[in-house]
Amino acid sequence: MEIIIKPRREEYQVLLQRPHKGAADLNALVSSVLEDVKKRGDAAIREYELKFDHVQLHDLQVTDAEICQAASLLKDELKDAIHSAHENIARFHQAQRMKTIQVETAPGVFCSQKSVPIQKVGLYIPGGTAPLFSTVLMLATPARIAGCQEIILCSPPDSHGQLHPAILYAAKVAGVNRIYKCGGVQAIGAMAYGTESIPRVSKIFGPGNQFVTCAKQHVSLHDVAIDMPAGPSEVAIIADKSANPVFVAADMLSQAEHGRDSQAVLFTDSEILAHKVVSEAERQLAQLSRKELAEDSLSYSRIFVLKDINESFDICNEYAPEHLIIAMDDAINWADKVINAGSVFLGHYSCESAGDYASGTNHTLPTSGYAKAYSGVNLDSFCRKITFQNLTADGIRSIGRTVELMAEAEGLDAHRNAMTYRINKVTSKS
Repeated sequence: MEIIIKPRREEYQVLLQRPHKGAADLNALVSSVLEDVKKRGDAAIREYELKFDHVQLHDLQVTDAEICQAASLLKDELKDAIHSAHENIARFHQAQRMKTIQVETAPGVFCSQKSVPIQKVGLYIPGGTAPLFSTVLMLATPARIAGCQEIILCSPPDSHGQLHPAILYAAKVAGVNRIYKCGGVQAIGAMAYGTESIPRVSKIFGPGNQFVTCAKQHVSLHDVAIDMPAGPSEVAIIADKSANPVFVAADMLSQAEHGRDSQAVLFTDSEILAHKVVSEAERQLAQLSRKELAEDSLSYSRIFVLKDINESFDICNEYAPEHLIIAMDDAINWADKVINAGSVFLGHYSCESAGDYASGTNHTLPTSGYAKAYSGVNLDSFCRKITFQNLTADGIRSIGRTVELMAEAEGLDAHRNAMTYRINKVTSKS
């Protein structure tokens, strides 16, 4: 990891750049696969599963027998952990329910808003180097609480045509309706367009590699909504001399092991801490099962030694991290300084892993600086807001002339007339 000592503000933009991979051939490949799935449906899905996941599939849908068998393949301790995490996630997202509001904006003009669940949603769950069954809980739990009628899940099978049993068990716990053995770009296409087996949905959620991310962006242009733009996972840590270098190094490595293009960044006002973290990261790295992945990721990671903690928050807000850990004794007192971040972890004991699995907040978050404009997944992500207005005769008297004047000023005669006829009717009754 590179240590950067007191950079100038004009250098921030260059120093904070995320790792980028060339996409010259990516768009062409993704477009061709999506178009093929759109045209040939299940037949195309099976061919791409054989080509990319190296498995010959006959039935794409996971059977009830396979779901039941999954429970027997997991240790009771893990099943208990899944239930515990699910309860915490459900508790936090249930608290986000929005009440219908009604306001009389002017005499006789009543405006209201209600929240309506998206009817059909699709969840994409990666199953490659790490089967992310935790993401099943993070997506299906709020979808069920929101009231989505149909929740379908796609995940790539292994070479034996099976999904990881923890994915299946978590899906059952969280209330997924149907599960399909389908991964990569072809899964995104199936949920966007629909096939003989896989239904079309209205919105697609879930992380994935660069191919899945590109496919989600493609289908969002014309065919289906997506949760958010997403890229490689990332963490930023703001730490002062009170931070524990063992904890900080562990937090950076927990992010680095996600993948080669993940990034961990530390902002601190202590050069002594910076060097201790580097040494500790090297020690812990040697013990990791995913050492090579984490090692590659650390080549993209940075440690910034800044003049004070205020500057640490300034540069971090410019970075706009997916995850932010404030490793300070008085972390809560600094929380208001956070402007741009997906999810924030306060204090020495609040590791990112807690939010990834079981604290209750959602771990599906904006990356690549999108935290400046996007929120992480929450209950509202699975809902739409519909507004209503009800004008009485008094309402026409209250705002009728305002509407006429504004419509005339915009040159929209029919808009004006729609109100004028009503004004005349109300006036004739007076």
